[in-house]
Amino acid sequence: MATTKTVRPGYVCADCGWTTSKWVGRCGECQAWGTVDVAAPVRTGRTQAAAVVTPAVPISQVRIESARSTTSGIGELDRVLGGGVVPGAVLLLAGEPGVGKSTLLLEVAARWARAGRRTLYVSGEESAAQVRLRAERTGAVDDNLYLAAETDLGAVLTHVETVKPGLLIVDSVQTIGSADVDGVPGGVTQVREVASAVIQRAKRDNIATLLVGHVTKDGSVAGPRVLEHLVDVVLQFEGDRSSRLRLLRAVKNRFGPVDEIGCFDLVDDGIVEVPDPTGLFVSRHEQPVPGTCVTVTMEGRRPLLAEVQALTVASSTPSPRRTSSGLDSSRVAMILAVLTKHCKINLGQLDVYTATVGGARLVEPSVDLAVAIATASAEREAAVPADLVAIGEVGLAGEVRKVSNLAARLREAERIGFRRAVVPAGSEGLDGFTSSMTITAVSDIRSAMACLGVTATS
Repeated sequence: MATTKTVRPGYVCADCGWTTSKWVGRCGECQAWGTVDVAAPVRTGRTQAAAVVTPAVPISQVRIESARSTTSGIGELDRVLGGGVVPGAVLLLAGEPGVGKSTLLLEVAARWARAGRRTLYVSGEESAAQVRLRAERTGAVDDNLYLAAETDLGAVLTHVETVKPGLLIVDSVQTIGSADVDGVPGGVTQVREVASAVIQRAKRDNIATLLVGHVTKDGSVAGPRVLEHLVDVVLQFEGDRSSRLRLLRAVKNRFGPVDEIGCFDLVDDGIVEVPDPTGLFVSRHEQPVPGTCVTVTMEGRRPLLAEVQALTVASSTPSPRRTSSGLDSSRVAMILAVLTKHCKINLGQLDVYTATVGGARLVEPSVDLAVAIATASAEREAAVPADLVAIGEVGLAGEVRKVSNLAARLREAERIGFRRAVVPAGSEGLDGFTSSMTITAVSDIRSAMACLGVTATS
């Protein structure tokens, strides 16, 4: 009597693609609950050699005219992309809900349409009427901008064939599903199939394509990791809900750098680019105020001035408070210990509050010296000169270490109007640097405090 072998089904996580031989309620990789479901059966077969559509040619004979980048109409986006949008390129834009992804892409679509180029905006989350209302508010209505509210992949591809756009926007890839593939829209299999089909059509018809992607709780792109490998550019749109400032970063870029950022301001009637965001993070005082110091941080290739503030008060509890906003709390605690040890500033019985201005998030070690100066200034009630910037990393031994791109930082500070700077001694890149600024080089934290008159060196 013949026996039939029972094939146990496999299970896969809809969020990250983790697989297991038995069902579990919680994914063992991303720790998400309720995302593990039966995997689609694996199709096996042997691929045979097929006819070649385009023969291989020497790389020197490949024509590149059709791959030249085209401006999107938004300078900050072009900066991040390395010059503009490349025809046939597929870009993935990810960000937190409500950060302004759809508003930004609708503005891109409008700028593209105003240049006389057809644009197709496919919305899987809103109706066409809802998108039209938003376009009326932001001034993005144009006859070259076509709208379609679809959640079926086949219908989306039909719209592409009919409109023949130069720019395709899909908002979002997790809401589009294919009837030929098992699973629900947003699942691993569905997202992979939808992305592959859209990318194939974009490459075949030379259509610049922008895909909106959801993010997980930790801020990474949701869905299978292969989605990031399939696209040409991965952009991250960031912003604090309490601030109107939005930052656009390139996580992956096959056509340009990944160390550029774009700055935008989310306003009532849409989103506008901010070519010079320095003033957002610096407050000017009529008179020097104790407990403030300005530094210059690097966001990608762009130097940005930011103000660090500190406040010290007598503690009313046995354990003094250490509160930081916009700064790395562990690094601030280290700087406070260095001040206590090497500058004889007793902070043990004081509550210390440190913060940045304008909602800036400063994580670069180059802001250490500004944090130390602001804290010492607050404790001694000695104001730091208003036209001074402090740049440098502080070590546990009290030394002030060199930072990168110092010349670019100083040029930006001089452009804004600062006339004095405290920098690490022996910094590279200052040999050919000409400036009207008074630059003071210090080797340790005690020397920095002494030259500012904040505290004594003994």
